[in-house]
Formats: sequence, C-alpha cells, structure tokens
Amino acid sequence: MVESSQRSAQLRSLLKKGTVVMPGAINALSARQIERAGFGAMYLSGAVLSNSVGGAPDIGLMTLGESRDHSAHIAGVTSIPILADADTGYGGPENAARTVRVLEQAGVSAIHLEDQEFPKKCGHLDGKKLVPVDEFCLKIAAAVEAKASPDFVVLARTDARSVIGYDEAVQRAHSYLAAGADGIFPEALQGKEEFERFAKDVDTVLLANMTEFGKTPYLSVDEFEQMGYNIVIFPVTLQRVVAKAVEDVLQILKRDGSQKDFLDRMQTRQELYDLLGYDAVPPPTQPGQ
Repeated sequence: MVESSQRSAQLRSLLKKGTVVMPGAINALSARQIERAGFGAMYLSGAVLSNSVGGAPDIGLMTLGESRDHSAHIAGVTSIPILADADTGYGGPENAARTVRVLEQAGVSAIHLEDQEFPKKCGHLDGKKLVPVDEFCLKIAAAVEAKASPDFVVLARTDARSVIGYDEAVQRAHSYLAAGADGIFPEALQGKEEFERFAKDVDTVLLANMTEFGKTPYLSVDEFEQMGYNIVIFPVTLQRVVAKAVEDVLQILKRDGSQKDFLDRMQTRQELYDLLGYDAVPPPTQPGQ
C-alpha cells in the first residue's frame, strides 16, 4: 500500500498544478474504477459511508472505527490521494486529534472537519446548528497538531452560510485559517456569484462541493477553476447512479424473471477481473515448495 505521507505529498503537488477533481468512492471496487479512469485523487463522503456502508441517513451515526475500516479498504487497493470527510471529528479537540492519527494511519491523505453541532446533518438540509467559533478553532488546532506528516491536509468546513449568513461564513473561515487549517470548504453556497465572492474574500485553498439536488447550482470544474477553487468534489454522484441502476434492474427481475435484457448495461465478468487484477494475484504455494 502507498504510504499516507506519500499520498499527502502527492496531493500538495497536485494542488499547486491546478484544480483537483475528486469523485466520491462508494467502496474499494469503485475506488479502483476512479483511479483507473485517470483521476488524480478521490473523496470519501460521510454521506456515502452512512448510506452505502451503514444503510443509514447522514446524521452522525457512523463511528471513527467504521470510517477507518472503510478508508483502509480503499487505501489498500489504490495509490492516489484520498480526502476523507471526518464529520465533526467524532467529539471534542482530543477526539479530532485522534481522528487525524487514525485516518492518517489508515492511508488517508487529507480530511475536512465541520463546524456543526453533533449530531450533524447533511450540509444541504435545513435545521443545522453551529458550534461556537472558539470551540471549533480548538478542534482545528488539535487536528493540525496531531498529524504525523507535515503534508497531511486539514480543511475546515463551515456550514454558516445556510445557518446565519454569508458574512459569518467568511468571518469563520478566516478564524479557522488562523487556527491552522490548510484551507476552507464553504458548504452550501447558493449561487455562482457567491462562489466568486467567497474566493475573493478568502484567499486560501478552497473546496467546492458539486453535489446533486442541493442548494448549489450545477457548475463545471472549469468554472470553479476560473473562480479560484482548488478542489471540486462529486461526493455522492457514483452512489446515486449505482442506486438508480439497482432499482431499475430489480424492477426488471421482478417483472420478467430474467436479467438478460440488462446485460448491455453490466460490467462483464472479464472487465471485473481486469479491474481487480486477477492476473497479478500469485498462485498459491504448493506444499513442499
């Protein structure tokens, strides 16, 4: 497995070259597909961890141990940098520090922490509540202090825009940078003009969340890059596409009692074997050899 420190250094290098596009992996198999498709980095969404791994809504139900195991499985079969959603850090400053140590050891290259109260909500839902600025700054500082590699990236996500307004989001962003964050993830900005304005008001590494069916309009990677955003995540895109395909094929199976009319939309057996690297697996050693 590629060491986390190597991936973190690779991510820092990518950020200097241009905007880094990160599709959200569902599991280790889809993570292999992301790397094979030529993406330079990937994202691990907390919503996907809750939905696809836990079968639960994204309301802070998953644990650090579950996030660690999910991350480790993906890091074990890929070599590109991994940005993981660490939610609220699973507790206070000491918990956030432990979160960094655990996920970095699992192979993650970067995390983001958010300033919501626990239990948190999906960033594009109403009814979110924020922790005090000073409290979150302590969490950021502890997370930064805990990282083993100086290249490990700690981003601060603020949900302030949809709770108390744009200006508070900017103020919080500057406070989080002063506490040691490497960059800012302004969640749920509500228009292209706001994204442009935020990039001018907060001069740092910026992450844009191009999720579907949320508060953010559909903008392209090129548009985000022109505005000055360094990372664009597509956190739940793959999960949504796969879930819809599963729904469709189940309806066909129930109706027809056969999957044959769905074959042209399936990955073939050989394509799966190629993706998994069957030919690279050494044969079992025979007794006496």
